[in-house]
Amino acid sequence: VVAKHDAKVYGLAPAGSPPMSVPHIDKRILDGIPAIMFGPFATFSSKFLKNGSWTDLVRSITPNNLWPMTKVGINNLDLVRYLISQLRMSESGQFKELQNYYPEANRDDWKLWTAGQRVQTIKDIEGKGGTLQFGTELVTGAEGSIAALLGASPGASTAPSIMLTLLERVFPDQVASEAWQAKLKSMIPSYGKALTDNPQLLYDVRAMSRELLELSEPDLTTTPVPKSEPEISDS
Repeated sequence: VVAKHDAKVYGLAPAGSPPMSVPHIDKRILDGIPAIMFGPFATFSSKFLKNGSWTDLVRSITPNNLWPMTKVGINNLDLVRYLISQLRMSESGQFKELQNYYPEANRDDWKLWTAGQRVQTIKDIEGKGGTLQFGTELVTGAEGSIAALLGASPGASTAPSIMLTLLERVFPDQVASEAWQAKLKSMIPSYGKALTDNPQLLYDVRAMSRELLELSEPDLTTTPVPKSEPEISDS
């Protein structure tokens, strides 16, 4: 099973489901062992960290954030119902969800694994009240001496953009200098340019990425996948 899946492949979320619920099969390497994961499924804990306190959630509630949190629940009843249904789902029900996505899945090949936990960010926006933030937000001090990243943990697709935004906010004068501009453009040839307006630059950037990552040229032909026994698979 693991040998047949070498990518992160998304499916379609059920009607009315939130963005973070889109099911996907994901190839990962855990302690040197390849594994296939499927999810996500909702969980609940009053801890904010793996080794945190059971009172973390209660102690985070203040007079200032109680109403924004309440309003988020009122304005997202579909999400609340979805999360409750997820929490009530049995292990067999979760496996049926996998079979809806991957009908050939064998129950003996999979096991339930708690992969992590998301602490959802709620932002109090003037005129709107409490609003769920599904992405990542970069917060910096006015003088640029402190910065924090809130929300979803950044993956490879967003981390470079977030770091460039951090540099531009915290070190605006240095970023505008010739030395920094030259260095940034030597590391990122597309820096400051729109790839959608420059097909040749897009091709050059992809070619450079393939060379640095030691990837082969993309094969657009369809080749059969060799049959093999599953090594390990987790959900």
